Amino acid sequence: MSRHEEYMKSRMKEYNVVDMVNSPTHYNQAGIECIAAIQAALGPNFKYYLQGNIMKYMWRFDYKGKPIEDVQKAQWYINTLLEDVVASDES
Repeated sequence: MSRHEEYMKSRMKEYNVVDMVNSPTHYNQAGIECIAAIQAALGPNFKYYLQGNIMKYMWRFDYKGKPIEDVQKAQWYINTLLEDVVASDES
C-alpha cells in the first residue's frame, strides 16, 4: 500500500467515511482482507484473478448506475496487478 493510500485511509477513518473502492468494510473479516487471502491461496496465479476483475468492472461500468465507482475499482485492480507484475519481475 502506498503512503498516499495509507494517509487517505487514516483521514477517512478520522471522519468515519467508508471507502467503497479501496477498503470496503465487508471485505475485512477478523482483521484479514479478502484480497490478501485470495492472493495467498492463488500464489502466482493471482494475476489472472486481478485481470478478470479488471475485465468485469470495465465490462459493466456503464450499466450498474455507479460508473465512476466501477472505473475506480477497475483502476484499483490495475494498480494491484502492476504491483504484482513488478514484484514478480524483481524476483
